[in-house]
Amino acid sequence: MMNLSRKPLVGVISDTQTIDPHVSHTAGDKYVSALAQASGVAPVILPSLLPDVRVTDYLDRLDGIFLTGSYSMADPALYGESRIDLSYRYDARRDALAKALIEAVIASDLPLFGVCRGFQDINVALGGSLHQAVQDVPGLNDHREDRSVELPEQYTAAHRVDVVSGGLLERIVNCSFMNVNSLHSQGINRLGSGLSVEANAPDGLIEALSIDSLSFGLAVQWHPEWEVMENQEQKLTFEAFGDACRARQSK
Repeated sequence: MMNLSRKPLVGVISDTQTIDPHVSHTAGDKYVSALAQASGVAPVILPSLLPDVRVTDYLDRLDGIFLTGSYSMADPALYGESRIDLSYRYDARRDALAKALIEAVIASDLPLFGVCRGFQDINVALGGSLHQAVQDVPGLNDHREDRSVELPEQYTAAHRVDVVSGGLLERIVNCSFMNVNSLHSQGINRLGSGLSVEANAPDGLIEALSIDSLSFGLAVQWHPEWEVMENQEQKLTFEAFGDACRARQSK
């Protein structure tokens, strides 16, 4: 019998990176803290150990999945392109874990929330493509952060997004637009199959999406986890995810 006295258990995707001299499986504190504080769930970091540990070994023990942002980029080979000549970091083990998690989540209708690279992972896994350098695409703005300034300034609101009427995000935040931060150089080009647009930037770039087949499947291009307890609109997205995980736990 399900123990409803415990918090929902949410799997958090990991990145692999070398912390000299060893390879480590990591997830940022800002993500797991936001999940614990705003979603009210117990986050657990999932190492990228395919094929030795399959995602199905996790899923029946979890109540939701969270896909973090990352300093790495999805490999363009996943959407049929070659890497452009920029000094991007790539993480093949994260690529594989993201694809496997997304496919398994859709098959089992587990709550899913993605942020920044997690938003892009979902689009790529479902057959979409990315602009590898948004700032170089005619008609699109430069969505990158200024890394010469302190973090609070990097994460300050950079532009508005218009929320699609009648969508999942509008039901969560109950407003027609939001002011969001912007810290990305890649973005959606071709939207993947089975996805719906939930918000757009003023230049037309897709900034939020939902997964049609999931009871709760939301992803955003910005970083709602930043100082989430002081930002009511962003807190609502984490609360909605937590509620979906609690509903899943009770089944």
